[in-house]
Amino acid sequence: VQLVESGGGLVQPGGSLRLSCQASGFNFRKYYMIWYRQAPGKERELVASISNTGEWTNYRNSVKGRFTISRDNTKNTGYLQLNSPTAEDTGVYYCKMDEIWGQGTQVTVSS
Repeated sequence: VQLVESGGGLVQPGGSLRLSCQASGFNFRKYYMIWYRQAPGKERELVASISNTGEWTNYRNSVKGRFTISRDNTKNTGYLQLNSPTAEDTGVYYCKMDEIWGQGTQVTVSS
């Protein structure tokens, strides 16, 4: 039972990046997926969530219109598309389903 994030890295302000969260060992279709992030010295915060079918999504205000959460239930994978990121989006990004957390992937926004 695990979640594995990937796709993080260094991105320039205004660029784009797609994070992936690959699930294994449980019924992926049953659960909402939530992406969190944690910046250095700050608390972990919720970024976006998506329902088990993908019908419903929700975003924190600061990323609305720039980030897109999605999922492919045939691939047991969720995604977080980061468009036009800013330095304030820098942090470790985690996916969570039920009580399972991934290990996180680092996103650094810098020129």
